[in-house]
Amino acid sequence: MNTKIILYLLGRLCACLAVIMVLPLGVALYYGEECFVDFLMAMGIAAYLSFMFDQYAWDADKKDISVREGIGTVFFAWVLTAGLASLPYIFLGILDPVSAYFESMSGLTTTGATAIRDLEVLPKSILFWRSTTHWIGGIGIIVLFVALLPQIAGGAVYLFNAEVSGFSNSRILPRIRSTAIALFYIYLLMTIILTGILVMLGMSEFDAVNHSFSAIATGGFSTYNASIGHFNSIPIEVVTAIFMLFAGGNFALYYHVTQSGIRVLWHDLEFKVYISIAVVITLLITANIVYVNDYSIQEGLRHAFFQTASFASTTGYVSYNYDEWPSFSKLLLAVMFFTGGCAGSTAGGIKICRFIVLIKTVVAELRRTLHPQMLLTVYYDKKMLPMSTIINISRFFFMYILVVVALSFALSATGLPMEESIFGVASCVSSVGPAFGSLGAVGNYADVTSFGKLILSLAMLLGRLEIFTVLALLRSEYWRVSKRW
Repeated sequence: MNTKIILYLLGRLCACLAVIMVLPLGVALYYGEECFVDFLMAMGIAAYLSFMFDQYAWDADKKDISVREGIGTVFFAWVLTAGLASLPYIFLGILDPVSAYFESMSGLTTTGATAIRDLEVLPKSILFWRSTTHWIGGIGIIVLFVALLPQIAGGAVYLFNAEVSGFSNSRILPRIRSTAIALFYIYLLMTIILTGILVMLGMSEFDAVNHSFSAIATGGFSTYNASIGHFNSIPIEVVTAIFMLFAGGNFALYYHVTQSGIRVLWHDLEFKVYISIAVVITLLITANIVYVNDYSIQEGLRHAFFQTASFASTTGYVSYNYDEWPSFSKLLLAVMFFTGGCAGSTAGGIKICRFIVLIKTVVAELRRTLHPQMLLTVYYDKKMLPMSTIINISRFFFMYILVVVALSFALSATGLPMEESIFGVASCVSSVGPAFGSLGAVGNYADVTSFGKLILSLAMLLGRLEIFTVLALLRSEYWRVSKRW
């Protein structure tokens, strides 16, 4: 394994993070907050690490990167970045080191689970930093990496493939750097548009920027304890919900829309299923809470649509205390923990495309039960999938469920009730954030033990890197210096 190229890339990442911290530093200076010193200290540490890594890896071959270096860079980039991003929380005394790491990992993985009890007493620069970690995590630190480091050349494909989820070749453009830049511009444009609309709907510029960062990144961090419910505004909820749904779609698909027109959306199977699921669950929840909780149809549709969009896109914003809803409605929300958004999006979860293939595989297997001599063939968008793809998706689904089960057992050992342990882990693995009970709409993760927060931090990392990128490091052959992948 070429450790020098990994350290070189981590050094570039530290430098980028130090530059990004200029933004919350500027916010602190603008509002006259003394915590600007804490951001200066964090910037200094990031810059120092960048210098040290560069000193060690100055002679690294920038083009000598294989799949093993790609996996290592992706994993250590997230671990290191979460550590550096936690420094402002620690220096300011807002959180203890473990809780601070949990908070920064939650931000960077766009999970949105928080360990902070009261957001409204925090300095604006810290609130802005939380939202910023969402934004840079949403587009993917490594995707930005590829866009900014053309000297990596063809080897960058390993980084991009390790970072961007799903299996569809349509998301990969001919040149990896062009892909990263195209995705970044679409991501930026959506953020600017949503910010402008929210300002027009009555949000302050500060709140609009923060909530746009979170919504487009499908993160969920808010500047208020009541989340979006603080504004109690139907227009704000509708607009935010629509943008959350689109943020859960495939960004490469949106690039094709700019090239071939809006009809591309309707021709994409995954996007159609994604929107259809959101519509059906919205209607089911509306009917359930209108019938059981005696809501008006308008009120039921309002809250059902927003929470469905929030959970379907794995954003985790809250407009209402959904823990008061019937079990049927809460289970429908929990289902979306697992389905998640589309491949190539900022959303978490198993991804809609994988569920489509799994369902088609089951149907094909049922047909083969009746006709034993029939070959198992599965089509996706009118193209037959190779058996290796079907096996990989089945394997991922199995490992996803296994990880949720294993970490739920570990979290329950800390004293957390069974329901909250299961849904808390599922929410963090799927990058949703809020769960149910004490971890639900009006709760947070502040009372989870330090060991529990470390478990949930691991759950976020596994979910964000789609499990196998992390588990590959447990193989002894990964660490053999002479082994070349």
